[in-house]
Amino acid sequence: MNYIKWLRNKVGTEKVFLNFASGCIRNDRGEILLQRRSDKKTWGFPGGAIELGESAEEAVIREIKEETGLDVRVHALIGVYTKYDDHYPSGDKAQTIMIFFDLNIIGGNLCTNSPETLELQFFAPDSAPPLVNKQHEDALLDVNGHLRGVYR
Repeated sequence: MNYIKWLRNKVGTEKVFLNFASGCIRNDRGEILLQRRSDKKTWGFPGGAIELGESAEEAVIREIKEETGLDVRVHALIGVYTKYDDHYPSGDKAQTIMIFFDLNIIGGNLCTNSPETLELQFFAPDSAPPLVNKQHEDALLDVNGHLRGVYR
C-alpha cells in the first residue's frame, strides 16, 4: 500500500505530517552515499516514507534496497528530525519527521533502478553538494559531527 498516495487522495495538497526513514551509508573511504532525486532534481540521503504497519527500521531497509540496490543493516540511530516544512513539485505540503540511521552495507549491488533515483554517488562528508532541504542539511551536520541520539 502506498500510504502517501492514499492520504493525498483524501486531503489533496493540504499540509499533513509525513514520516520518513533515511540513512547514512559510508563506503570504505568514509564517503557518504547521496541520491539525486527525480522529484526535485537535488541531492539527499536515500530513504522514504514509512508505510502503515511498518517500523522505521523496516522502512529504511526497504527504501534503501528500492532506491540503491543495497542491502543494509541499522548500526545506530543518528537522530530524529521533527520540525521541518517541505513543499513538493506536485503542490503537496507537509511537516516532515525523519528518523535517520547510520547504516552498514551487508550485500546487494549499487544501482539506480528506481524511478525515484536519477543518480547515486559517494561524496566526502565535508564536500557534499547542496542538499534537498534543511532537514537533510541538519542530518549531514550531525553525520559530520559524529553525533548520535540527536533530536531537532
